[in-house]
Amino acid sequence: MSATILTAVRDGVARITLNRPDKRNALDRATIALLGSELRRCAEDPAARIVQISGAGLVFCAGADLGEMQAQTSAAAADNLNDAEQLAAMLAALDSMPKPTLARVNGDGYGGALGLLGACDIVVAVDTAKFAFTEVRLGIVPAVISPFVLGKIGERAARRYFLTAETLTAAQLKESGLVHEVVPEDGLDAACARITEALLKGAPGAQGEAKALIRDLAQADARHRALASREAATRLARLRVQPEAIEGFSAFFAKRKASWRQD
Repeated sequence: MSATILTAVRDGVARITLNRPDKRNALDRATIALLGSELRRCAEDPAARIVQISGAGLVFCAGADLGEMQAQTSAAAADNLNDAEQLAAMLAALDSMPKPTLARVNGDGYGGALGLLGACDIVVAVDTAKFAFTEVRLGIVPAVISPFVLGKIGERAARRYFLTAETLTAAQLKESGLVHEVVPEDGLDAACARITEALLKGAPGAQGEAKALIRDLAQADARHRALASREAATRLARLRVQPEAIEGFSAFFAKRKASWRQD
């Protein structure tokens, strides 16, 4: 079985690739644990000046592994909480990374994938990519990712897109603040290389201090954000076992409309 996370460090850049192309790079618990471990390792690796995250194949990340999440609808509350907290810990590790982070968004991203974008410093996406906060259509909410996403898109956009689960273009995500640059597919690597070159000109210690300054002054205190993420994990664990979530996942896998849909 191939590794679900691939990491290569070269010329100061740690390139982390989500490597489940047959599953649209969905985040199951094993992948989340491995990604968290790789992020912590990169944080300590002096050879890694920058951390870049991308997806194998044509999709960036489909979000949570829905098959695994459906199984969790019948799991104990403690198991659900453990899963949600593991995702929260991984996103917190990415968000608090003392080095610059760059999301190389090579394709579509849904649900939890938007948490990765929210936790990265810089996001470059191809212009053909589509995105959505799909959770409410499954009877749950984007709980764990919300502390990282809200800091970028704000309450106004969240009030719409958390509720409608509308499909968004890369351009719309740029307008809302979650994406910095939108480029053609054949320009993605050049755009990332240009940003990487700029980042490598900065002093590593100063960049780490700059990130801490941003967290402390422009956004919620890092400790408060970590607390908010843990509280959100508790909320998600509670919702996963409720009737709406059970119905939402059942409808998705049965390829039928959920009972609350009237269209």
